[in-house]
Amino acid sequence: MPKMKKKQSKRGRRSYTPSPTPEVTRIKMPYRKNGEMFARVTDIYGQERMGVFCEDGKYRIGRIRGKIKKRVWIRKGDLVIINPWEFETAVKDQKEKCEISWRYLKHEVSWLTRNNKIPENLDLNKMLI
Repeated sequence: MPKMKKKQSKRGRRSYTPSPTPEVTRIKMPYRKNGEMFARVTDIYGQERMGVFCEDGKYRIGRIRGKIKKRVWIRKGDLVIINPWEFETAVKDQKEKCEISWRYLKHEVSWLTRNNKIPENLDLNKMLI
């Protein structure tokens, strides 16, 4: 009877080279004239809806913008830019709604904190999520 050969891995040996830390050249800031502001993601509800705590101190339900829906993964605790809905009628005991238009990466958040661009009420170390 012939001996069976061992199955060899297709990958083989690869050396691991860590990716270089990205250099911050340009960071998108909220356009205040259009009502944009910073916010932190506090809850994930599903179907591209999330609970966010905005810099004006309100909790809102954020909807991920269609342009970034399948390109960007947003997790709990991420710093985002939101645009509150102006056309919405305020209802008692119901959260306002907004649109999430941008998510910051880790190196961008660290640059923003070093340069004191993030409001204190959104500081992740002080905020209870």
